[in-house]
Formats: sequence, C-alpha cells, structure tokens
Amino acid sequence: MGNEKLQNRGHLFLLHLAVMMFGFSGVISRAVQVSAITLAGGRVICSSAILFLLLKIKKESLRAKSRRDLMLTLLAGALLAVHWTTFFQSVQVASVAIGTITFSTFPLFLLFLEPLLYKEPISGRNILLSMGLLLGVFITIPEFSLANGTTMGILWGMICSLTYALLTLCNRTLAASYSGMWVSFREQSTAALLLLPFVLIRKESFQTGDLLGIAAIGVICTALAFSLFVTAQKSISAQTVGIVAGMETVYGILFAGILLREMPSIREIIGGIVILAVAMLSTLSTGKK
Repeated sequence: MGNEKLQNRGHLFLLHLAVMMFGFSGVISRAVQVSAITLAGGRVICSSAILFLLLKIKKESLRAKSRRDLMLTLLAGALLAVHWTTFFQSVQVASVAIGTITFSTFPLFLLFLEPLLYKEPISGRNILLSMGLLLGVFITIPEFSLANGTTMGILWGMICSLTYALLTLCNRTLAASYSGMWVSFREQSTAALLLLPFVLIRKESFQTGDLLGIAAIGVICTALAFSLFVTAQKSISAQTVGIVAGMETVYGILFAGILLREMPSIREIIGGIVILAVAMLSTLSTGKK
C-alpha cells in the first residue's frame, strides 16, 4: 500500500513537471525572434524526430491499421499545425497570459462538438458552462478593435482553442486502437510535413539563440514533456489529469512574470480566473459521470 502511494506521488510529480514544460513553451517563444509558423514548424520537426527514434527503439509499427485511421491522422496533423501556429501567433502579438488563457477555452467547443459528433444530447449544464467560458473571454477583451494587439491575440487564441478541441475529438477515436506515442508521432510528423514548405519559403535568418529556443520547445517542451505526461497517467485518474493540465496556464503566466517581467492586467487576471474555474468545473463534472 505504501509503495502504491509513493508511486502515485511520483507520477503526480511527473504530471506537474510535464505541464510545467508545456507552459514554458510560450515563454521561450517570446524570446525567439522568428515567426509563429517557423516556431511551430521547428517544434514539430524536432519532436517528431525524437518520437520516431523512441518508436523504433520500442519496435512499434508506424503503419495505420486502416485507411480511415490514416485519413484521421492526416486531419489531426493538419489541425495540430494550425493549433500550434495560432498559439505562438497569439503569444507573439499579445502575451503569454493571453495565449494560454484563451487556449484554456477549448472545453467551450468540446461541450458542443462532442455531443454533435457522437450523437449525445447537449445538456443544460453544458450550455451554462459555455456561457461562463464566454463571459471569461469577454472580460479579457480590452476593446473590440482589430487594431488592438490583445484583441488580436484573443482571436488567434480562440482559433488555437477550436483546433485543439477538434484534435481532441480525433484523438478520442485514435486512442482506442493506438498508443499515445504512435498517435503523437503520426500527428506531429504530418504537421511537420505541412509546415516545412512555409518555413522554407520564409527564408528567415536564425541566430544561435533562435535555434536553441526552437530545439528546446521541440525536444523539452514537446517530446520529453509528452513522454512524462503519458507515463504519469499510469496511476493518475483522468479527472486529476484534467485538473493538473489546466495548470498549464498558471505555470505559463508565472514563468512569463518571473523571466520576462510580463505581468497580466487586472482584466486578464479576472477573465483568466473565470475561464480556469469553469474549465475545472467542467472537468470535475465529467469525472462524476
């Protein structure tokens, strides 16, 4: 019993460490002087290379079991490419706080997309939760003007959130037949192939710090973080995983405040608290089903 409790604590620590790494990617992206699409492309190129090596070491087949699964991974890879590009764009035009807070609204889209795609009824509870998430977004918006950097960051962040919700639904189907590492590799390698032409067309000049930053995001904040995240879930409940994953926003804002002196405004703090509270409430309610 004591060994089991110790193992659970160890996995919980790994889970928090993985989420911290996820949150740190936004901070690094603020320090790297390249475009959002180049950042996203570099991220998936690095991470998919690492995941390829890990799958080869495990001697796990890279082939899809059916044409449907193959097409689904291609769709998921395209969604991932848009997701990470828009996330970095949101962080760059606004702040780490805006990028991570708006990303946390993805349950808003899941509350409606999941019932529609899986033919489940939309409950009154889901409607109330969605209204709460929208309230958090509206509180965060400083003004309804596309000339405002924060407003543009929120719009990019909402696109990032929508694509993540759709990606989650794809993963729900794929997870029934494949390992998390296999799914992640197929999606990230597809995203890498889609983004590579845009990276090459831009012909950006890279400083040593830029290359190190991209490598850190791809290797540490993605491939390593994902491996820890999957390992941690062996003895942690899905409900706990969902709550800890929601801490990515908090960790991202803390790191940005400490390392970049980038403090969120009162409006962003209030909006973020509302969004995170509703997102956690959604997770807790799901866990009780």
